[in-house]
Amino acid sequence: MSIIQQTNRENMNRIDEKEIIYRLQNPSTQRKAFEEVVRAYGEQLYWQIRRMVFSHDDANDLLQNTFMKAWDNLDCFRGEARLSTWLYRIALNECLNFLNRQRAENRLSIDDADAALLNKLESDPYFDGDETQKMLQKAIMTLPEKQRIVFNLKYFQEMKYEEIADILGTSTGALKASYFHAVKKIEDFFKQND
Repeated sequence: MSIIQQTNRENMNRIDEKEIIYRLQNPSTQRKAFEEVVRAYGEQLYWQIRRMVFSHDDANDLLQNTFMKAWDNLDCFRGEARLSTWLYRIALNECLNFLNRQRAENRLSIDDADAALLNKLESDPYFDGDETQKMLQKAIMTLPEKQRIVFNLKYFQEMKYEEIADILGTSTGALKASYFHAVKKIEDFFKQND
């Protein structure tokens, strides 16, 4: 586990879900509680978004949109799902809408859109990865969108299948199969490009 992942997990573990939800629903403590949520989840949501859109600037914009949507919809959040699950759902929807808009605006096929995303990654001045990390990102780009999402959540965020199932609204069995196929495709990509 990387230092960033460990720090993210520690931040998440420090938040008492029931207590923070209570404070989010109380108008007198709502703003302060939401600031804590942003501090606790901001970095991990940023990286999840960044792995989908590859651009630092786009990821920052989408993260801001995610938190604005969460803030605007606090009254709709009833605590039936975990707070992190709700935030990930919002972030995932923001990413998918953004990617679909880009494809439509540029009239790109999915393959062309993926190539454009990869170009963004390679030209992003904030990308500090080495060649292996670049190869991993290229391999991930070859995955179908759902496998890419599952892989990112499982591999980078180290989420349990049950958490991913809550976010994506699917069964753990289907997720395990998606992850298995994603790993196999990534391994094959590295073998072919070795």
